[in-house]
Amino acid sequence: MVGIEKLRRPGGLAVQVAAVAACYYAAARLGLLRELSVEGAVVTPIWPPTGVAVAALLILGLRCWPGITLGAFFAVLSLTTPDVDILGVLFGNTAAPVCAVLLLRRAGFRTDLSRLRDGLALVFLAALAATLISATVGAGLLVLADGLAAHGFWPVWLAWWVGDAMGVLIVTPLLLSLHRARRPLPLGRWKEATALAVVACLLVPLAAYSPISTLFLVYPVVIWAALRFQLVGSVLCALLTSVVATVAATDGAGAFAGLNRIEVMVKLQAFNGATALTALLLSAVIIDQRNTRRSVEHACQELVEVLEHLTAGEAPPPRSRPNPQNTDDRPHPTGIP
Repeated sequence: MVGIEKLRRPGGLAVQVAAVAACYYAAARLGLLRELSVEGAVVTPIWPPTGVAVAALLILGLRCWPGITLGAFFAVLSLTTPDVDILGVLFGNTAAPVCAVLLLRRAGFRTDLSRLRDGLALVFLAALAATLISATVGAGLLVLADGLAAHGFWPVWLAWWVGDAMGVLIVTPLLLSLHRARRPLPLGRWKEATALAVVACLLVPLAAYSPISTLFLVYPVVIWAALRFQLVGSVLCALLTSVVATVAATDGAGAFAGLNRIEVMVKLQAFNGATALTALLLSAVIIDQRNTRRSVEHACQELVEVLEHLTAGEAPPPRSRPNPQNTDDRPHPTGIP
């Protein structure tokens, strides 16, 4: 409690804002390592800062929103000389994560993603709906500033929107699961985790850089990770797959060879989106089923205890129900039993 109270002080808030700004800026620099040119505008297939911003607001609270604005400002400053148009970019990049968190709170979102409805809310409210703001503001400012022709608005808007959405779909669940992790992987699971990592590191580049279209080969790996390691494993596999596919797409190699920029963008974004949705929703379904199983097991255990006492002629013990707010009664966020 002492640590929480310290963070609520102005000094603690300043540290949090600075940390969010630093993380946002670092994620922006990583996202800019691979770019695509659409209608003369430079876009990124995955924009990690949006996912970082949504996770930061969910973990630290909405009061840390100035850190997003500062991080976006320094990211733009590292690319070009800022002018009055930067205010619109900062507004869009800040408003989208804030609206995403407000929508998630309205839907009763849980950061442990222990229910299917949490995964659906993250996909449709945070990733697909809220990011419409940043894409519309960003592409619209390019048209108003004569940096983009009017006919190029929709291709750039689509690329901007999908890049922000991919950042939320991949980065936000990973950061939320890592934040809630409380215990290391059991020693007995390291062998399987190592085997999964080796298979993923070998199969994903092979599928992405193969001259024939074999990207579908990555889905068994993602499903394996979701079944055995739930959210952390599946999101890490989806992140690796998306990064390797993005590198292959920007290089015009493998499954993306011989395609123009629009075709590359459409194919890449469809693949990345399908992979991220598979990882996130499958993990949410598995965690939800494990929650249900544990609830049934707890109820059966209570019933057995009551029957034992009734058979012995004793008064049954008071029933105790699992506290839904107690994370110890739910499966661990990593999904490791």
